[in-house]
Amino acid sequence: MSLKKITLATVIVSGWLMGSWAYARGANDPRVAQLAEEVRNKGWIVYAARSDNGTWDLFLMRPDGSQRRNITNTPDYEEGGPRFSPDNKKLLYRRFVKGTVINHDKWGFQGDLMIADSDGSTPVQIGGDREYPWASWSPDGKQVACLNLKGIQVVDLETKKIVRKLPRQGIYQQLCWSPDGQWFCGVANTRIMWTVVRMNAQTGELNIVHEFQSCTPDWFPDSKHIIFPCRPAGQKGYGFTRLYMDNGDGKETRLIYGEDGYHIYGGALSPDGKYVLFTRSAQDGGGSEESGAPICVMRMDDAPAVAGESVTLRKAHPEATDAPVLQLIDGWEPCWTYANIGAQ
Repeated sequence: MSLKKITLATVIVSGWLMGSWAYARGANDPRVAQLAEEVRNKGWIVYAARSDNGTWDLFLMRPDGSQRRNITNTPDYEEGGPRFSPDNKKLLYRRFVKGTVINHDKWGFQGDLMIADSDGSTPVQIGGDREYPWASWSPDGKQVACLNLKGIQVVDLETKKIVRKLPRQGIYQQLCWSPDGQWFCGVANTRIMWTVVRMNAQTGELNIVHEFQSCTPDWFPDSKHIIFPCRPAGQKGYGFTRLYMDNGDGKETRLIYGEDGYHIYGGALSPDGKYVLFTRSAQDGGGSEESGAPICVMRMDDAPAVAGESVTLRKAHPEATDAPVLQLIDGWEPCWTYANIGAQ
């Protein structure tokens, strides 16, 4: 994967960009406009956001922020954590009782598991309250891997039977199954808490990917690399969360994006791995307890990138400068598909 040097300037401007609601960093910068044009028709992003009535709903939008629409529109519930199935025909998410405060660390243990068509239609509740926690799609979409105190359980969606069990090996949240089905990743208390780990999905063998204040991992499409936020030590005071990637064996940590003054969460890749999604929040936690944070799009070829003055961060990563970043509407836990869904 190319992580070439970049020398692009960014500014923060709000406005209408290229026909979309892109609260875009550099909305008047032609390089940001070019990025918006480049991604506009590359499928759809699903994400959770506050609706007009104040509850969390699921929305679809084009990657440039256009054609946004509410696909759940449930004033009596809250929804979050959407994930497209591998064939892009279904959508997995969690539904919560109205008024639930969605915990940014524990949301996978909250609410009901729901599966709907990819456009949000025909939703079906799977199990009861707090069942099938941290459910993650299998590569064929016929099973989900779940995480509870007893361990990791692989459940057949048609029969609801547990077909395989593995010890959780210290994993306590954010379980995610690799696209090739060979691995799980998650957050564990292996040696220390807030450690991103990889587990062999067949044998249960575990290895550390990244220690210390690392969380919410997800897979690159190649199943060889993991994306995750981390709040490294050595910062003044509490510090800020940055977005990183590493090989599954944890031997090549690389910065994707960081910026002093903001916490970067929600890291996810486009289906071809060419673009990265993340949220940019002034408060730690990703914003699920309130109203989310701006969803951003950046080219992976422009990584590593550092925005703002960020003196210490730039010193640690002298190869990185600013990249064009397309900043969209506030949301939480975005997920990207190139499938032709949700067209109006």
